[in-house]
Amino acid sequence: MKMTHLKQLLTIAGLVFAFGLAHSPALAQQKNDPKFNKMIQDSFRAEGIAGLNRIDQDPTQKFCSDPQFANSKQGEAMREKIQKINMDSIQQPSDGKYIGDWNNGEKIAQSGRGATWSDKADTVIGGGCYNCHQIDPKEISYGNIGPSLTGYGKLRGYSKEVVTYTWNRINNSKAYNACSNMPRFAHFKLLNEQQIQDVMALLLNPESPVNK
Repeated sequence: MKMTHLKQLLTIAGLVFAFGLAHSPALAQQKNDPKFNKMIQDSFRAEGIAGLNRIDQDPTQKFCSDPQFANSKQGEAMREKIQKINMDSIQQPSDGKYIGDWNNGEKIAQSGRGATWSDKADTVIGGGCYNCHQIDPKEISYGNIGPSLTGYGKLRGYSKEVVTYTWNRINNSKAYNACSNMPRFAHFKLLNEQQIQDVMALLLNPESPVNK
């Protein structure tokens, strides 16, 4: 099940790379190359719950799809603006509780189902966290695109600052890094509030196997 989200990440990475190649070396932010636009339109089709709106880029995606500009001095101000926009979009838990059930959090981290053309609209979406991170040290199958999260709370502590940072990072990682590879789980409604609370528990509950 984990391979579903991995394939999605590889596809997105390929698109970003192709988009970068379609740009001139000029540092000003570029508009999409018409040939690139046509290639994208011809390559995607609506199927199942996956509509063509999935290839519509918001300002954050457009910025990061132009790496030449995004990594330039001219892009620094826009990068900060984009990060602020993403940070301002994050909502803290409505019930004031950051920590849920780590057992459920492990299931969410393991699951890569949901939000693909082969899923039904009511399929519960998983986080697919193991595609990119080592988490529970007993799990032998995990990716290394992202940092290891084993011992997350034990190493960082359980202060309010750590809890808030972790909540924000899971909700919308681009609030800290405009071009982070981590999905914006809350922004795109991939995980709901309770699911995020449960993943928080997996990382921050001292009784979670992550912190043993």
